[in-house]
Amino acid sequence: MLCQRVCQFGQKLVRRRPLETRGESESCLARCLGTMDLVALGVGSTLGAGVYILAGAVARDKAGPAIVICFLVAALTSVLSGLCYAEFGARVPCSGSSYLYSYVTVGQLCAFITGWTLILSYVIGSASVARAWSSAIDSVTGNHISRVLQGSFSLHVPHLAQYPDFFSLGLVLLLTGLLVLGARESALVTKIFTGMNLSVLSFVFLSGFIKGHVHHWQLTQQDYELAKSGSNDTYSLGPLGSGGFVPFGFDGVLRGAATCFYAFVGFDCIATAGDEARNPQRSIPLGIVISLFICFLAYFGVSAALTLMVPYYQIHSDSPLPQAFLYVGWAPARYVVAAGTLCALSSSLLGAMFPMPRVIYAMAEDGLLFRGLARVHDRTHTPIIATIVSGTLAGTSQTRIYGRMRKQRWK
Repeated sequence: MLCQRVCQFGQKLVRRRPLETRGESESCLARCLGTMDLVALGVGSTLGAGVYILAGAVARDKAGPAIVICFLVAALTSVLSGLCYAEFGARVPCSGSSYLYSYVTVGQLCAFITGWTLILSYVIGSASVARAWSSAIDSVTGNHISRVLQGSFSLHVPHLAQYPDFFSLGLVLLLTGLLVLGARESALVTKIFTGMNLSVLSFVFLSGFIKGHVHHWQLTQQDYELAKSGSNDTYSLGPLGSGGFVPFGFDGVLRGAATCFYAFVGFDCIATAGDEARNPQRSIPLGIVISLFICFLAYFGVSAALTLMVPYYQIHSDSPLPQAFLYVGWAPARYVVAAGTLCALSSSLLGAMFPMPRVIYAMAEDGLLFRGLARVHDRTHTPIIATIVSGTLAGTSQTRIYGRMRKQRWK
């Protein structure tokens, strides 16, 4: 009797969800997202504020001008992963992303672990990006917000932030309200922020080819010594390597590509909208591939422009683009970069918050979470309870997350 119960329990752990395709009438969520909506969602989630930082950090210490090759290698590798998501999205066009794919192919236990892992990653990502958004606004105001909050609501608890960031909490709750309104409204706002971000990156790309010099891809020891003698803070110069286009060799290209691969993480959020895409079997694969291609062009263009404007060993690691415009004499362009950074953070935050309630909804609908979390609003056709719960988790976690980990600089 005991062995029979153990066998039944084991069978439940490895049982797989039947492979089925839902019709439009069977889905409780509104099928209102087209291919362009999914592309904007994927680009907004993938092309975060890291595009303004990552290129400088990798070019300075790992790859030099060969960073363009690093992004090419990382993009090709990401496309392989993206094609896997595209195939799964075409065969299983429902909400849930990796959770659902694990349930269909491996079994319930693996799906349960994958689902909770996704929820945790989305909570950490949303809270980190919200905190980074708040820090960006705080730096613009001369750290006035942080001083007021630290003076009024100072926390003296180990492993927590020094003060509760009500600004980032309010931002998360505001976007939670937007997600409750509907997927179409969320996609519209994402397209606006993503469009503005791409416009700023196009400006950076054109500026690099106008003010850049090809000689910066052919630097020698003599150029390095000249820069060292003409600089008052020589300690800020990065390593020269062997100079030229690939100063750190093939090893540097591989190390740079491994770092750049992280920049393409985020497109999987497209796969969570299977129940809300008008034609998921076509839109999801196209959305994943097109979004990865756009992100590659953006990273490739920014890294090329940056290394053409500034010698790679003089790139500033923390704020490469503003310092690059100072180097070429276009100081006012820093404000354009600041605006693009805020737009990138906004679209990245929306991209991190959008898939989280969809995963919770899918798990609740399958009975792996409380059934009440699968409730869908009659008018907006959104998983309202799951959206509110996920927004509350992300908003209230940002203080603890910020105290235990460093801010995400590359997403």
